[in-house]
Amino acid sequence: MINNVVLAAEVAASQAAQMSWLVIAIPLASAGLLLLVGRAADKWGHLLGVTASAASFVVGAWAFVDLLSRPVAERVQDVTLFKWIPGGTFDLNMGIRVDQLSLTFVMLVTFVGTLIHIYSIAYMEHDRDRRRFFAYLNLFVAAMLLLVLADSYVVLFVGWEGVGLASYLLIGFWNHRLEYAVAAKKAFVANRVGDVGMIVAMMIMFSQFHALSFAGVFEAAEHASGATLTLIGLALLLAACGKSAQFPLQSWLGDAMAGPTPVSALIHAATMVTAGVYLVVRSGPIFEHTPAARLAVVTIGAITLLYGAIVGCAKDDMKKALAASTMSQIGYMMLAAGLGPVGGIFAIMHLVTHGFFKAGMFLGAGSVMHAMKDQVDMRRFGALNKAMKVTWLTFMMGWLAILGIPPFAGFFSKDKIIEQAFVAPEGQVWQGWVFGLVAMFGAGITAFYMSRLFFMVFQGKARWTDEQHPHESPGLMTVPMIILSLGSVFLGLILTVVKFDEYLAPALVEGHHGEPVMNAYVIMGATLALVVIGAWIAWSKFGSAKAVVPTLPPAADGLVRAAREDLYQDAINDALLVKPGQALVRGATKTDDDVVDGAVRGLAWVFQGMGSLVSRIQNGYARSYAATMLAGVILLAAIVLAGRM
Repeated sequence: MINNVVLAAEVAASQAAQMSWLVIAIPLASAGLLLLVGRAADKWGHLLGVTASAASFVVGAWAFVDLLSRPVAERVQDVTLFKWIPGGTFDLNMGIRVDQLSLTFVMLVTFVGTLIHIYSIAYMEHDRDRRRFFAYLNLFVAAMLLLVLADSYVVLFVGWEGVGLASYLLIGFWNHRLEYAVAAKKAFVANRVGDVGMIVAMMIMFSQFHALSFAGVFEAAEHASGATLTLIGLALLLAACGKSAQFPLQSWLGDAMAGPTPVSALIHAATMVTAGVYLVVRSGPIFEHTPAARLAVVTIGAITLLYGAIVGCAKDDMKKALAASTMSQIGYMMLAAGLGPVGGIFAIMHLVTHGFFKAGMFLGAGSVMHAMKDQVDMRRFGALNKAMKVTWLTFMMGWLAILGIPPFAGFFSKDKIIEQAFVAPEGQVWQGWVFGLVAMFGAGITAFYMSRLFFMVFQGKARWTDEQHPHESPGLMTVPMIILSLGSVFLGLILTVVKFDEYLAPALVEGHHGEPVMNAYVIMGATLALVVIGAWIAWSKFGSAKAVVPTLPPAADGLVRAAREDLYQDAINDALLVKPGQALVRGATKTDDDVVDGAVRGLAWVFQGMGSLVSRIQNGYARSYAATMLAGVILLAAIVLAGRM
């Protein structure tokens, strides 16, 4: 059953909630100003961008503190900004929903986003278009904030499309390089495929419920048929797959590393790929009544977490290995989101901790690139811990967090997802074993490929060239990394101590914590054992003094080769979608040319022929006209005589 989330409109919104629209408006106004002013803002545009993001965080913090001061039953507040779409008996307002879920995202997006803005001041210092870069960053943050604060699916969709636009602009920021422009287009197209699901879901909601606001849809979902809710759930899942790079719409994420590294940090930690998880968790009242759609969500999450982990094992590009890691971790979140309300809580908890340690690792990767002349090939690194101690230590905190080593952040969030994956629905014990073992096995693979990345970059023997002189990054880059590393260490423990699950639960549907099919302590011990084994294998191959890291990729067949090729996802997409689509377009073009245009050309030929015949008669010679008249008289005379006979 739904909880007081549906009754939010009856709760009087506080002043802080009523002013929460400034969280969106400030970075949006900054983005508009920087784009309109142009080159005149080159000297101070980056400072305005940072200030706007920080101001948005301050407003969000005010709303968050105010929320905590309110009784639990009054924490879900819907604020109407203005009437947007009036249509007879149907009215849709432009409004925001201030509750535990939306403000959790607001705090994550603005805090981590501001740190990424600060980092970008130094990282983009020598780029002549730094001002435009900060405008796009502000636009990205504003769009994501609109997405999570929306009080209806239509308003959410505006933010959804804004995030897609901003990601396209930032991934292709250096579009003078063809492969970067292609990567941006690939991300844009893949997301548009997912958007079809969002549009279809809203069409069904409108036709069946005559509502698109969260309150209206969730209330109607209580009485809707299972078939209707299943169709809506599957359509929403398709949308989430596109935005969160989940199977089968995940192929764009690795290529999205074409953008500047701060963009990668923002996409993977605080915006874009987290949007799909938010959509599924926010739509909990729908998924709660459709076991088939929930099972589809869990299955997609399980497939993607293994897919990303396997791909990450074979990548030599540091950023692409991290991208595969994000894909896998979002798979964990999606799996948890499909397990019900309790799983949704742990999905959001892991999303928050992941936001810190993944942002820290991406910024660490950017620090390495800054020191190594934009090199990303891990085979050309090694022993950077001696020259870049701050980057090494901060990256290490993120590495230990994603492995789930206690007491680092990932242990308190990802391991809870693994435990929840072993909880089986009533009468479906097999699901608990299948998804639980997949989640546990994925943790072992994660330990291997993330340890491989860490050891190849920072440990072992130096493999860089004489032209490279590794050095530590400036303070504007290292300070954000240090702050994020503190989150990697302590955030999971903090969220556990403050009982994050009890804080978030009232904003979601009611749920109960089931018992896993295996003892929780056995699950924890087995998971840690797999993590240690995975890390040890990576150390023996890439980190120890005896390890020999090849400077060129060795010949590979089978799964290794497939992993390097992203399990041939691009080839599959080409075979199933691109080539048939091209053939369809060619066929339509030929039909249009031969049939439609052919009919027009044939009609023109007929009239042209008729005109040619008439033109022979109307030649302008008097003798021809006289001969024609004589022929006509003779013909008439013959007809008359024939009639008398």
